[in-house]
Amino acid sequence: METEAYIALGSNMGDRELNLLRAVAEVGKLPGCRVTGLSAFYETSPVGGIDQPSFYNGVLRLATELPPRELLERLLHIESDVFGRVRTVQWGPRPMDLDLLLYGSMIVEEEGLIVPHPRMAERRFVLEPLCNLAPGLVHPVLGQTVAQLLKTLRSDESVAKLQPEILT
Repeated sequence: METEAYIALGSNMGDRELNLLRAVAEVGKLPGCRVTGLSAFYETSPVGGIDQPSFYNGVLRLATELPPRELLERLLHIESDVFGRVRTVQWGPRPMDLDLLLYGSMIVEEEGLIVPHPRMAERRFVLEPLCNLAPGLVHPVLGQTVAQLLKTLRSDESVAKLQPEILT
């Protein structure tokens, strides 16, 4: 049985746009998974007080047969094995960050796995692309839609939707 999951994508090292596109392709290759939606990409200011380049962020919707723990483990594998991510500084620069935001309407609290993502409602860089993709999606704990959460968010983050390049 498939479940609809939402994955946040972020990159601030290397070719950020290409990294996001590669990550979408890698997630889509996971067994029992199909990418069914992709938000616009956004350029966002870093969060966490570390001096670093801005990020490109997006969100993808995934139809998956993988249970939440296995999906998370495979996302972490993509970060490390495909993109060479090494976790040294919390919230530091990274070629790819993949966060499991939502897994259907499930609420999961286990060692190393919390769904919905515990900080998603506090982060404009997550809510903007998620709202672009699924504004009526309801947060299973807070009981509000993504659009409502975004409207009431108080944040000084800079988030700008990227315009597609015009081909000539």
